[in-house]
Amino acid sequence: MDLKLEGKVALVTGSSKGIGEGIANGLASEGAVVIVHGRNKTKAEEVAHGIIGRGGKAYVVLGDLTIESEVERLIDQAQTFVRPVEIVVNNAGGSGGTENWASTQSDTWASGYDRNVLAAVRVTSRVLSAMQASKWGRVINVSSLAGMMPPAARPDYGAAKAAMIAMTASLAKAVAKDGITANTVSPGTIHSISLDLAFRKAATGLGLPDDAPWREIEEKVSPVFAQVPMGRVGTLEEIADAVAFLASPRAGYITGANLRLDGGLWPGL
Repeated sequence: MDLKLEGKVALVTGSSKGIGEGIANGLASEGAVVIVHGRNKTKAEEVAHGIIGRGGKAYVVLGDLTIESEVERLIDQAQTFVRPVEIVVNNAGGSGGTENWASTQSDTWASGYDRNVLAAVRVTSRVLSAMQASKWGRVINVSSLAGMMPPAARPDYGAAKAAMIAMTASLAKAVAKDGITANTVSPGTIHSISLDLAFRKAATGLGLPDDAPWREIEEKVSPVFAQVPMGRVGTLEEIADAVAFLASPRAGYITGANLRLDGGLWPGL
């Protein structure tokens, strides 16, 4: 299926590593012009150079999304590369660590909300007017299954990700008549570098050798982390494919949705 993303300009925040990098690569493979964002220049440029080396088009912007002036600067820079941003994927954010209810501090909650929710608000508000002017745009916010199935630990993270889902639904209604869609993707257990390290460490504790094949590690360790009905973790490519579809003109009648990518972990109705 041709997703009709050829030449579309996409900004992916937090795309110098992890899920964001996977999304940037996926959009680039569909022909989009990708603006890679991060705070580490070397890592962001590595991602962009990788895309260019595979025949794609990519640029780099740097900045801290918790600082208003830096967001304004990097969006202004991004808009000069080709033309105004048409697709924004708000992926930057993440967890502050191992907060629990016995030790949680309000400052940690405020910081997590700032990195996840307000960062997305700052970026989106800066690109929205250009999308409205052209009568076309896509906003995709990366939440987490933790926003729907919050664990006992890291309550600040689950709350921030839940807020992103609600925020997206509100935005979708506000811009529905402007040719703009807004959707959320909520990944569950995904095979990122950090998860790979955690799984391999756990596998050693369970008696598997250091050089055990990934599938063997996955089968042994997955139930310890999450009882995923599919029996495996998701891949970065699967996240990227979902985002690419939502970013495409073919998903024009999908807005306000929260797409779970969890292998069936959500309990359902």
